[in-house]
Amino acid sequence: MPTEDQIRAALATVKYPGFSRDILSFGLVQAIRTNDSDVQVDIAIATRDPNIPRQVHEQATAALSAIPGIGEIKLNFDIKEPANSPSPQNPAALTTTIPGVKHVIAIASGKGGVGKSTVSANLALALRATGARVGLCDCDLYGPSIAHMFGTDERPYATDDNQIIPIQKHGLQLMSMGFLLEDDAPVIVRGPMATRYIQQFLRQCAWDNLDYLILDLPPGTGDIQLTIVQTVALTGAVIVTTPQEIALIDARKAVAMFGKVNVPILGLIENMSHFVCPNDGHIYHIFGKGGGEREAKRIGAPLLGQIPLEMQVREAGDTGAPIALLDPSENLASEAFRRAAVQLIALATQKA
Repeated sequence: MPTEDQIRAALATVKYPGFSRDILSFGLVQAIRTNDSDVQVDIAIATRDPNIPRQVHEQATAALSAIPGIGEIKLNFDIKEPANSPSPQNPAALTTTIPGVKHVIAIASGKGGVGKSTVSANLALALRATGARVGLCDCDLYGPSIAHMFGTDERPYATDDNQIIPIQKHGLQLMSMGFLLEDDAPVIVRGPMATRYIQQFLRQCAWDNLDYLILDLPPGTGDIQLTIVQTVALTGAVIVTTPQEIALIDARKAVAMFGKVNVPILGLIENMSHFVCPNDGHIYHIFGKGGGEREAKRIGAPLLGQIPLEMQVREAGDTGAPIALLDPSENLASEAFRRAAVQLIALATQKA
């Protein structure tokens, strides 16, 4: 006769569709009952997607069938509408707020090299320029760049109650693995430890009365991204892409990830949108034209901004004074970030 430990071990191999975590660790398994060799399992899922219960049923049945001596398998599903508040039955809502923070906004991309950290840094500064209190957390442990972009090697310190005090620069509260490492020191940690570091950055930092906390996510849809969207109550996400199709393909993967966990897409920012020749003002669409606008329409989200490709943007990031610090009347990129920030505030307020 199969034991409950055997049943739990089998169910622990069943991944929730689209996630790296299993239905047992998500808390979806509500009860397990055995009668001789027969097994009944109660599973609660909150979803609007009928494919989710079907896939879980197929995987769970296959996993349980592999247990030696098992008899009849009966899976009882309790399917509910997703709730807005945290619930152990809803992976999309297994989230809590971060102390000291009103709105948490994730900046994401499906691939690297599209300027996501540049957008994160400048968007944070543009939000700060509106009078908001803003923090920026660099969630890219393996390639942290925020410390360099803000021109500081200051080390954070901890209080007696183990709260990390964020670094202050240009009016922002900052946290990054880059503040903890030497310039040439690599981060060599496996997935579970990486997600632990991120949780410490988010929940053990003494974020001080922030209106907005910007999360600069690593590229892709891996463990760090999934941990954040599964555990942090996000106001929404902003997707960064460049105009060419190869970048848009990966941006759609990021959009799909947020869709699976019911995190709203606040908008899309097209970085390196075009180049304005300083000699004659002619506009060159080096990476293609209109890709961001078409994609924004396709996903039903606003195009928050089209950031021009400027040498000054790169220089500003390299020298620790991001371009958004400039008066928007003096620089096109700074103006584009300021406009995006104003739109973002309105959208975040609507989602609150």
